[in-house]
Amino acid sequence: MKTLVIMDPIEGIKPYKDSSFAMMLAAQMRGHELYYCTAQALSFSNCRASATALPVRVFDQSPDYFQLGEAVTLALTDFAIILMRKDPPFDSDYLYATHLLDHAHAQGVVVANAPQALRDVNEKLFILQFPHCIAPTLVSAKASDIRAFWQEHGDIILKPLHAMGGAGIFRLKAQDPNVGVIIETLTQHGQHLIMAQRYLPEIAQGDKRILLIDGEAVPYCLARLAADGETRANLAAGGRGVVQPLSERDYWLAAQVGPKLKAMGLRFVGLDVIGDFITEINVTSPTCVREIDAATGLCIADQLLASLERGIATS
Repeated sequence: MKTLVIMDPIEGIKPYKDSSFAMMLAAQMRGHELYYCTAQALSFSNCRASATALPVRVFDQSPDYFQLGEAVTLALTDFAIILMRKDPPFDSDYLYATHLLDHAHAQGVVVANAPQALRDVNEKLFILQFPHCIAPTLVSAKASDIRAFWQEHGDIILKPLHAMGGAGIFRLKAQDPNVGVIIETLTQHGQHLIMAQRYLPEIAQGDKRILLIDGEAVPYCLARLAADGETRANLAAGGRGVVQPLSERDYWLAAQVGPKLKAMGLRFVGLDVIGDFITEINVTSPTCVREIDAATGLCIADQLLASLERGIATS
């Protein structure tokens, strides 16, 4: 079967930690005919959506970890599986790509994650669907609302709604003299909604990434620990990861959100959990597969590909 992976330029990834690369390795090991392209290579003409893609072979080594063939333009319906793995931000170009992928999804191609669900699920805001699973949270562009939330809780996190990897995140402690400029910067003087969450001191034990395949939790997570002097635990912000088994609370949280995510066609999801609460639901290009696999002997990407193959049989 033909499998297409849509991702950021392959020459720019770090294969030892890249989850999309893990999926490519798994697909290749399972005998798939593997193709790769960026989102800009999608097109629509003559009543069909297509991709100008490159055949690719991948190798679990560095530096020569991939080999590309000659580009070929194929209808999206020529593929059995399409993995949409472009990183955020979810901008207008990302949105347009999901609309083109709709054409393949509607004709029975297994697209992971489902294009409609990618449009519907903002990775910050979707937690509001599960109020019993989240810490006190505010979404507003108003400085007065944000200041009142800050005064109520004393120690809060502010974050933009479109970024990833810890970009743009601020911590406001009680009596912080920079509150005004931080709010102005993030909201652009009240023009943009942002999210405020009560600070969770349990982050000292790690910001856990829990992976779900078809709504079911992988039994190990990656607890990301912040570097000294840093609030953010994101690996992209210098955090380090420690693999650990899920707790009873982790399984409970996964069970609360998993069925809805599965029903929406979100085949591979990453929950961010601090202490007892979900802080984000990552659906565009969840990571941490390689780190968990290396510590446990699992092959999470293979589990995902097996699940997607079962989806082909039932589509």
